[in-house]
Amino acid sequence: METKNLISIQQFCKHYNVPITFINALNEYELVEIIITKHENYLKVTQLQEVEKMMRLHYDLEINLEGIDAIYNLLKQVESLQDEIVLLKNKLNFYENFE
Repeated sequence: METKNLISIQQFCKHYNVPITFINALNEYELVEIIITKHENYLKVTQLQEVEKMMRLHYDLEINLEGIDAIYNLLKQVESLQDEIVLLKNKLNFYENFE
């Protein structure tokens, strides 16, 4: 498997000084996806920004994993609603300009 867009979980945890169990716990809550190969476990590079946010929530603000899960589910809902608002505004503008 090509690891071009992946980062080793061990390398990530060593760099950020966090336990691997934290990343595994995020995976259990389905907040991150772990890519498993024969030799090592990886995170997608595209997930790094989100994992860093979750680390700040957990370690700086002392929010437990259940709280992080709730926050991220609510953020997904807000993002979905914002996308729907943009779509509806575009439709409304189309029909207003149609007249």
